[in-house]
Amino acid sequence: MKLKKTIAFRNLAGKPVRTMALILLTALLSLILLGGTLMVSSLRKGLHSLEDRLGADIMVVPYEATTKSELKNIVLQGNTGYFYMDKSRAEKVLSRDGIGQASEQFFLASTSSGCCSIPVQIIGFEPETDFTISPWIRKSYSKDLQDLDIVVGNDLNAFVGDTLTFYGLDCHVASKLDKTGTSFDTAVFTNENTIKMLIQSSLDKNMNDFANISPDGVVSCILINTAEGFTTEEVVNDINIHVKKVKAIQTKEMISGISDSLSGVSDIITILMVAVWVLGLIILLLAFTMSVNERKKEFAVLRVIGASRQKLAGIVMQEALLTGFVGSLVGVVVSLLVIVPFNTLIEEQMNLPFLLPEVGNIAGYAVITVLVSVVSCAVAVTFSAFRISRIDTSLILRGE
Repeated sequence: MKLKKTIAFRNLAGKPVRTMALILLTALLSLILLGGTLMVSSLRKGLHSLEDRLGADIMVVPYEATTKSELKNIVLQGNTGYFYMDKSRAEKVLSRDGIGQASEQFFLASTSSGCCSIPVQIIGFEPETDFTISPWIRKSYSKDLQDLDIVVGNDLNAFVGDTLTFYGLDCHVASKLDKTGTSFDTAVFTNENTIKMLIQSSLDKNMNDFANISPDGVVSCILINTAEGFTTEEVVNDINIHVKKVKAIQTKEMISGISDSLSGVSDIITILMVAVWVLGLIILLLAFTMSVNERKKEFAVLRVIGASRQKLAGIVMQEALLTGFVGSLVGVVVSLLVIVPFNTLIEEQMNLPFLLPEVGNIAGYAVITVLVSVVSCAVAVTFSAFRISRIDTSLILRGE
């Protein structure tokens, strides 16, 4: 309990209003620093996660999907929907030069009516050729998906062993995926056979508004990685020129709008953080200066009874370090309580990919925030500590 016996602690305890004001100001600075850092880091991590989930250089879709904005809504924003192109066109795409890895995907939207447990986007993939979804699934499920097995996104209220019904077919939840901070967290994934069964069942029940199609004769999109020796631009242009009624798109172009939005939000957060910190440091400097000026006689008395100049400066510095430490801890705790439990709500409100950093990184950010806040308080009080160590005791005690 040595701390409670120190002059610095007793000074702080004796002026609770002043002390609380300094603690709250430091807490506000810490909250903004850690909160802003977590926001920017989570947005960037979410964008990288989206890039990984797309996982291909090129996406080829029916031309109609791009004219109606369905593609971006379904692939990037998680809206339920579907679009299809004839498989013969997919074969023409795959016959072009420059095609390296390629895999077909199938989209189907469930409904909220009695036929389906929940309204979600269902994505089917070819296990033999897939190079985007399978590596992600293997992180939580090492077996091959059997027919009517599904894998659910992290945000869905479904768990391993549950049964979900889509268009009258009971599907078994084989695994729940790790969180990505993207629209894929609310999607359902399954193999090619299962998605075709679901499409056919939806057709049989007349529960979708697309014309009669054969599930075996269509695909929704083709994901492509370019072959060595070819550029993405070359392959995209070749497909768009030589294959009609399809549109090849660079995946980087698809997320460019999100990237721009993220950059804008990050810049705004950074500017606000800097502005608040500059203002906060000025206020801290003024607060410590006023506090020291009000207590000149107190410090003069300490000098008379034998306290050295270094001792006086040390008292002022200790007070600043104590208030800075306590305030920064309060700010860090409040920031974590606001952002961590409500990260999903933040993602929904911002409509941008949002994925919190790992626990170790968050802890690191918190520690750095405390250190920066404490050092800032020390810097703000340095001038006042220097002045108080140079006071003329006789003049102050005479009231001059």
